Amino acid sequence: MREEINKALEVLKNGGVILYPTDTVWGLGCDATNETAVAKVNAIKGRAADKSLIVLLDNDNKLASYVNDIPEVAYDLIEYAENPLTVVFSNAKNLAPSAINADGSIGIRIPKYEFCQQLLQRFRKPIVSTSANISGQPTPRFFDEISDEILEAVDYVVNWEQENRTVKKPSTIIKLSPSGQFEFIRK
Repeated sequence: MREEINKALEVLKNGGVILYPTDTVWGLGCDATNETAVAKVNAIKGRAADKSLIVLLDNDNKLASYVNDIPEVAYDLIEYAENPLTVVFSNAKNLAPSAINADGSIGIRIPKYEFCQQLLQRFRKPIVSTSANISGQPTPRFFDEISDEILEAVDYVVNWEQENRTVKKPSTIIKLSPSGQFEFIRK
């Protein structure tokens, strides 16, 4: 795994896009603070730039670097979530503009998956995580369901867990207001 993380890190540091295994489905990833890299992810997916992306952080201590007004309940939701949880926060900051939704919000997930954790800890910045499919097409459940169009468009395909047939689901998404009120976007 260390060699694959090193190769992925090199691509991320140079503004490239990786195809990598996550705690949910295979994802397209890039430096979430690099506008050019985020634009490339959107182009690969054929996705509108004003539609926000999910970003991954290695721990909740880094939330304040990318979000203003974090309600205390956010830390409890993240800590006690048994399944992958993406929290949509208002007032995103310090991220590439096209990673942020038109309303200023951003979805953030803290994966409890070793590959992502090590990659994030070594990279020290948030990484985009969006499903490895063209917008409007089904999300691939396994590596071998990813289209050639996606495989050929990325700068690096991580050679880790490609044979894994464990069915993973997209994360639960909760929108959290600065006051602490929340609503489910996707269960």
